[in-house]
Amino acid sequence: MNRVRREPLKNNLSITVRKNNKINVITLGCAKNLVDSEVLMRQLGASGFKFEHNSEDSNARAVIINTCGFINDAKQESIDTILKFVRAKNEGQIGSVYVIGCLSQRYKEELSNEIPEVDGWYGVNDFQRILRNLGGIYRKDLLGERILATPSHYAYLKISEGCDRLCSFCAIPLIRGKQKSKLLKDLISETRYLTERGIKELILIAQDLTAYGTDIYGKQALPDLLSELTKIRQIEWIRLHYAYPANFPVKVLEQIAGDGIFCKYLDIPFQHISDKVLGRMHRSVSRSEILDLIRKIRNLVPGIAIRTTLMVGHPGEGEKEYKELLDFIRDQQFERLGVFTYSEEQGTFASKHYTDNIPHRVKQERLEEIMEVQMDISLKINNKKIGNVYKVLIDSHEGDFAVGRTEFDSPDVDNEVLVKDPGKKLESGRFYDIKITGAENFDLFGIESKTVRNPLIQP
Repeated sequence: MNRVRREPLKNNLSITVRKNNKINVITLGCAKNLVDSEVLMRQLGASGFKFEHNSEDSNARAVIINTCGFINDAKQESIDTILKFVRAKNEGQIGSVYVIGCLSQRYKEELSNEIPEVDGWYGVNDFQRILRNLGGIYRKDLLGERILATPSHYAYLKISEGCDRLCSFCAIPLIRGKQKSKLLKDLISETRYLTERGIKELILIAQDLTAYGTDIYGKQALPDLLSELTKIRQIEWIRLHYAYPANFPVKVLEQIAGDGIFCKYLDIPFQHISDKVLGRMHRSVSRSEILDLIRKIRNLVPGIAIRTTLMVGHPGEGEKEYKELLDFIRDQQFERLGVFTYSEEQGTFASKHYTDNIPHRVKQERLEEIMEVQMDISLKINNKKIGNVYKVLIDSHEGDFAVGRTEFDSPDVDNEVLVKDPGKKLESGRFYDIKITGAENFDLFGIESKTVRNPLIQP
């Protein structure tokens, strides 16, 4: 990791921190980190602490920063956040600063030398030690219990930790270790805990959803988990995130198509389509296998929205391979798409064996071109929805609008439906039939509909 960039800190200030019991938990990075913070907050509460999540109020006994260390931009955001709260500590606004999560797990020694003002550095699941140092006690009997940081009507269910894949660019196995699936019975218990608190949408997440259960059951147990979850009828939507394309279980597609509890939505990161680049990425899947899988997904689940993630600028991606990727995007017309640039991650196979010789400028130009293409694709898909009626889950209100999502959209990363609602008659956490009246690249506009929704309408 590069040397930490920081502003000079003020010295010799008198500390005037009020004695209080409040802990501010700051979460950076992905939804998997968010679940970790939710678990930590439940433990803090059980030990008698008051806590806040992502609070702007810096007057706290301690701040715990749950960091991300996946790519360079995420690392820098984590470091900037740490320095922000170190300054607040030095100015007497807070008592202590603690750092947990991926960045701390990977760079603890280096960071502790660079930022000695931090009071403690902890790994990704080092909750027992941080609670002990705060004066609390880790409660094993609270397994599966969390304090939701999401709106109360949806929650993420992390079904496994770590990853057994050896993608050449990815540092996650170095940070979080090998795959450790949660027991099916524990996941069902956790889901019941969540439904008792009113959640209606359950979003399954893992580093590799496809491989769930292979380490403890000796097989892909995702279909078994989904079958059990469908029996919990308080859930209205189940959504699948981060499925790996290699050896994807076709039975899951049949389950999505066969039960209305499943959103017609699948997050499946393909990363690239060039056989040359896929090989250098160690993705264990070929171009032809990806194309065949996409055909199966669309044939078995008509109307499904596919979200994928792609990488540009990986070593070995020349102009030919990039054009192949661009043509792939135009041909497949993905409903949802994210893209990021390759960054060399210390300790990965790519960092040891490949030269990162594609200029940052070229990577950025490729990213921007892909997003321009995707904007046009998204607008075309959204325009086709005008006049149709969809089931929409309202998440929040912004000004005169209720903000919601269709089953084809996941929180924070996908399209939103904006419904004119100056009187706030549409309640957050409830489903409504909404007629789409307008569309932009990544947003829809609509009005509440009294017309019966056609369940066969496609996205």
